[in-house]
Formats: sequence, structure tokens, C-alpha cells
Amino acid sequence: MTEAPSGPLGPEFDDRRAHAPRAPRPPHDEQELEGPLFALSKAAWQVVLLTGVASLILGVLVLVWPGASLFAAGILFGVYLLISGVFQLVAAFGTHRATSLRVLAFISGALSIVLGLFCFRGPMQSILLLALWIGIGWLIRGITQTLAAIHDQTMPARGWQIFLGIVTFIAGIVLIDSPFRSVAVLTLVCGIWLVAVGVVEIVTAVRMRSHAKQVPQAL
Repeated sequence: MTEAPSGPLGPEFDDRRAHAPRAPRPPHDEQELEGPLFALSKAAWQVVLLTGVASLILGVLVLVWPGASLFAAGILFGVYLLISGVFQLVAAFGTHRATSLRVLAFISGALSIVLGLFCFRGPMQSILLLALWIGIGWLIRGITQTLAAIHDQTMPARGWQIFLGIVTFIAGIVLIDSPFRSVAVLTLVCGIWLVAVGVVEIVTAVRMRSHAKQVPQAL
């Protein structure tokens, strides 16, 4: 039998302990740590579920109170114009080096602030400005998308791109021609779309949850 080494090191430095069989670890009741893939799969369906519930609630509110929704959208649009105008003015005096860029940023920022203040004069002004803003944006996008699809023969789904560009162009003209009536219809369509998106995302979250349970917790 091997004796413990003697000397100045003492018995605490006995190397026989390194070759001795290790005692089995006692069972512990602590929960196994979640792996990154398992945590990601669990968080994914929760985020989709919350988004779906929020979209569903917002869509129902828009359908139940379209007038209040339009008023809130107009106020938020005014706040957006004010904030963007302030940032553009700051950029005009601090970031751009060229004089022409400074002048353009200053004009754009001042115009945004004026239009933002115009939105706060009353709900009708904000709704009118919002409708015109959306209509002009659709008009420009429709023209750009249609011309790009016509000149680029290699564009995927070229026929559908041309059709979508024409429809967007016509929708912009209609929105500019009768902004109040068009925005009211657009609000109803937006509410129906939000409800549909909410239902689809809730169903998707439920299916994602069933698949997430199949992911091992250690992954």
C-alpha cells in the first residue's frame, strides 16, 4: 500500500486523491438552464402573440371609433412634423457643410414645423393635411414604381409591379381629390386590415408555441 508522502508539503498534497474514484454527485432539484435556441423559440411566439393582440385591439378601436381614430392620427402626424422639423433645423445649422444643403434642410424643417402647427388648429385641418400627405406620397410612388417596372424588363413579377404602380397612382389621385371621404374609407380599410393581421398573428403564435415545445431545453 502506498504511503502518504511525508515532508514539508504535508498530507494535503497527497496525489493519490487525483486517482481516487469520484463520488457521484447528489441529485439536485435546480431547474436546468435554458439554452439560447430554446429561449429564442419561447420568446418568438410570445412576441408574435403580443403583436397580434395589439393589432386586433387597435383594429377594433379603429372600427368602433373611426372619428376618434382619425383625430388621434392627425394629432400624431402633427407631432411627427414638429419633431422632424426641429431635427432638420438642427441639421441645417450643425451637420451639413455645403451651403445648398443647409438651405434645403432649413426650408424643409421650417415647412415641417409650420405644417405641424397647422395640424393643431383643429381636427379637420390635421385630417386634411394627413390625407393630402398620403395622397401625394402614393401619387409619387405609383409613378416611380410604374416607370421602373416598364423600363426594367428583368424585374421579378414585372406585370404585377406595373399593375400595383397604376393602382397606387389612382389611389393617390382619389385621395387628393376627395381627402375627407377617402380618409374615412381608408380608416375603415385600415381597421379591417389590423383585425385580420391580429387574428393571423395570434393563430401563428399558437402554432409557433406548439413547435417551440419540441425544442430541447438544453439547446
